Amino acid sequence: MIKRTIEISRQPAHLSVRNDQLVIQPLDQPKSVATTIPCEDIGVVLVDQPQVNYSHPALATLMRYGAAVVICGHDHLPAGLLLPLSDHTEVVWRVHDQINASEPTKKRLWQQIITAKILRQAGNLPQGSPARGFLENLARDVKSGDTTNAEAHAARIYWSAWLDPEGISNLVSSVTAQSGPIALDPDAFRRDPDGLDPVNVMLNYGYAVLRAAVARALVAAGLFPALGLHHCNRANAFVLADDLVEPLRPLVDARVRDLFLAGRGIQDGLDQSTKAALLSLLTHTVILAPGDGSASPLMVALHRVTASLVRCLRGEENRLALPAWDQSKLWT
Repeated sequence: MIKRTIEISRQPAHLSVRNDQLVIQPLDQPKSVATTIPCEDIGVVLVDQPQVNYSHPALATLMRYGAAVVICGHDHLPAGLLLPLSDHTEVVWRVHDQINASEPTKKRLWQQIITAKILRQAGNLPQGSPARGFLENLARDVKSGDTTNAEAHAARIYWSAWLDPEGISNLVSSVTAQSGPIALDPDAFRRDPDGLDPVNVMLNYGYAVLRAAVARALVAAGLFPALGLHHCNRANAFVLADDLVEPLRPLVDARVRDLFLAGRGIQDGLDQSTKAALLSLLTHTVILAPGDGSASPLMVALHRVTASLVRCLRGEENRLALPAWDQSKLWT
C-alpha cells in the first residue's frame, strides 16, 4: 500500500488524534471542517506552517504507525525530522551488521552508489551531448570507494550542462512578455546547498524530502541511520540516509528543471503547488537495478533498497539494488 504524504502549510492548525485517526483542525475554522486521516495510511507529515501545534498523542500515534514528521523552518526548508524508534525484531543484529561490515564492502557499495548517481545524472542531459558522453564514460571508471573522486568530476560537468539554454531563452521571453524584463543566464547557475535563488531553493527542498523518506525506510528496516557507508560527519545523525539519497538526487534535478523552465519559483517562490510537485516524487514510479524489473512507487521501493542493503552488509549479496526510472522522455 502506498503511504500518503501530508503537507500542512496553508493555515494555522492543531493536530490531534481520535480513534487512531489524525485530526487536522484549522484554528480559525469550526470543528465541523476538521480533516481526519487514518494514521496507518500516513508515511510522511510535512509541516511548513509556524502556527501549527500538536498534541502528544498525535505524535505518539504517528510514530506507532511508522510515519515520519518533517518540520520546516522559517525558510520553508525541512529543519528537523522526527522518526519512530524501530520495533524491528532484529534491530540489534542490524546494528551489529553495520558495525561489522568490512571496509572493502562499504567501499564497494559506495562505488555502486556513485556509479548509479553519475549514470542518472547523464540521463538528465541531452542524448548525444558531449557532457552526457563524458559522464557515461566516467561512470564506467568509478573506483572502489571512489578514490579518484569521480563524483566531484561528474558534478562539475553535470551542473554546467544541466540547464537547457534554449529552454532558458524561451522562459525569458515568456516572463518578459507577462511581467517585464528579466535576466537569466544558464551559465550563471551554481549549485549551492545554501543558495536562496529559486532553483537552489527548489533543489534543497526536494533533496530534503527524499532524505526524510530514505531515513524512514532505514529505521523501518532496523538500520541505524548514524552509521554511514561513506559520509561520516560526527554532527550528522543521518549519514546513512545521505549515502543512499545520492543516486536519487537526479530525480529531483529533472523535476526542478521542468518546474523552473515552466516559470515556477521565479516570482512565487516555493509556493504550495511547487512543493506539491516535489512531494509527488515520493510516488514516482521506479524499478530497482539490479532487481526483478517490477515497478513500484519510490516510497515503496525504498524499503526494498534497505532490505538489499541489509543483505549486502551480511555478505549475502554483492550488488546493492538502487532505484532507476524512465529518463527517455526528457529533453524531447
